Amino acid sequence: MNELVLSTLGHTWILDLDGTIVKHNGYKKYGVDSFLDGAKEFLESIPKKDMIIFLTSRSKSNKKMTEIFLSENNVRYDYIIYGVPYGERIVINDNKPSGLKMGFNVTGDRDTLFLPHIIENPKL
Repeated sequence: MNELVLSTLGHTWILDLDGTIVKHNGYKKYGVDSFLDGAKEFLESIPKKDMIIFLTSRSKSNKKMTEIFLSENNVRYDYIIYGVPYGERIVINDNKPSGLKMGFNVTGDRDTLFLPHIIENPKL
């Protein structure tokens, strides 16, 4: 598992839901979501001061079922954006004049845990 070395400032996590955190289309195939191995532990490792935003192509008709699953599993999040297009996700940001890098991209294969281990470095 890769390490992601971050500052001690608050962070914003933008996470895809299906195929990244939970089994892709598991709620359709099995009638219920299930976490990928290690995904729940990864979510629990995100510092409390950080913001978590989930993105999903699920329609809003799946909102209640999705949020009940997350609530029953004590998953903390700030927002869920439903109906996200199937195409690429583009994040555009600037780096701070101090040199602090303000954007990271972590991409892996569907339904394979590839989430990083978080390390906060107070020197950043």
